[in-house]
Amino acid sequence: MEPLRRITAVAAPLLRDNIDTDAIIPSREMKTVSKTGLASGLFAGWRYTTIGGREPDPDFVLNQAPYAGARILLGGANFGCGSSREHAVWALREYGFRVIIAPSFAPIFEGNCVRNGLAPVRLSVETVAELASRIVLDPQAHRLTVDVEQGVVYAAPSSQHPFELDGESRAMLLEGLDAIDLTLKHRADIDAFFASDRVARPWIYPDAAAMDRPL
Repeated sequence: MEPLRRITAVAAPLLRDNIDTDAIIPSREMKTVSKTGLASGLFAGWRYTTIGGREPDPDFVLNQAPYAGARILLGGANFGCGSSREHAVWALREYGFRVIIAPSFAPIFEGNCVRNGLAPVRLSVETVAELASRIVLDPQAHRLTVDVEQGVVYAAPSSQHPFELDGESRAMLLEGLDAIDLTLKHRADIDAFFASDRVARPWIYPDAAAMDRPL
């Protein structure tokens, strides 16, 4: 994955509580099992004027010119609730988002974000509303900076908002690691354990050559 240390970008406000994964990507838009080909289905029920169509709804934030190139999304409480479909995060990532700022996240969605290089940033309801009120004045001029390494959202030099990420999540985002990569950082310890365990309990390690012989 692409590491995420610090990003300055246009932020799009979508301050609705309980935005569920079916709103993020409706099931009818899930036509692939890969992580690509999903961006056009992102928020399809809100983004387009008709179900299954592709005529942009001019009232939806992502269709408005000032938010072109948005890579940060501001949401409401309990963002990503509903089903555990990872396609929701894949669609957000393919569209170009790297950070979701919200007061709270559904736990499974939050974990899926981290494992796909998307930073889930928790700020208070009041702070998210304050950021949104500033952004709507001029989204291009009032870009946000999110520093994952320092754990701070900067709206201006004098407007700084700290946030917390657990150590594992921060490491995965900063180094661009998925769950397997994170485990393999301990490869030497894993190999050492198996080497010593093979000596201590040889009976649980069948001989590979013997396993290949016909009965």
